[in-house]
Amino acid sequence: WLVIDRKVYDVSQFSKRHPGGSRVIGHYAGQDATDAFVAFHNDKSLVKKYLKSLLIGELAPDQPSFESNKKKSLLEDFRELRCTIEKMGLLRPNYSFFFLIFLHLLVLDAASWLVVWYFGISLVPFVAGMVLFTTAQIQMGWFQHDLGHCSVFRKPRWNHLLQTVVINVLKGLPASWWNHLHNQHHAKPNCFRKDPDLNMHPLLFSLGRTLSVEVCKSRFHDRKLEADMDLI
Repeated sequence: WLVIDRKVYDVSQFSKRHPGGSRVIGHYAGQDATDAFVAFHNDKSLVKKYLKSLLIGELAPDQPSFESNKKKSLLEDFRELRCTIEKMGLLRPNYSFFFLIFLHLLVLDAASWLVVWYFGISLVPFVAGMVLFTTAQIQMGWFQHDLGHCSVFRKPRWNHLLQTVVINVLKGLPASWWNHLHNQHHAKPNCFRKDPDLNMHPLLFSLGRTLSVEVCKSRFHDRKLEADMDLI
């Protein structure tokens, strides 16, 4: 169960068919998912049609519609800021800008190969080609990032199509893999065991003072919970 605009929905079965994956929606089980719902869905009127069949109730008047670890004032300020940004039109994409971005990436990528092909693989042309290619690849990563967020075109289908071209064809990485991990990151940023960007322990971060303590606490809590369930 999760909450959207104070309405309670049972997504137990729907989560298996959720277009964004079951993990993203599952991260909000038993919590208020209003802000995540607004951020992830462009066509909210279409999505709400699917929500009607999942509605099972509404929060009682005395129940807060935000997580206990969040401040109500900060949450209200964030929602007000988002409304202001939308009214100012700052979320509307500039097609000319993104077209020029994509065009100059293709030019850089092609130039890197042409330099090596025309001048050979001696030190200077090799380094020049490497700089051009590296710059193009890094910028392509950020361009496909915007496409993955559906920030370039109004329709998600066109964003995902061009993202596939950029990341699959030009970079050699699967768009589905990137979207699966990155959506979870934005659904629960920096939340241990929910944000995949933090799931690199213990090989890289086990020596850190903060994350190593969180890992220890989490494992201790899970073992204590299992012990309590065994007693019950």
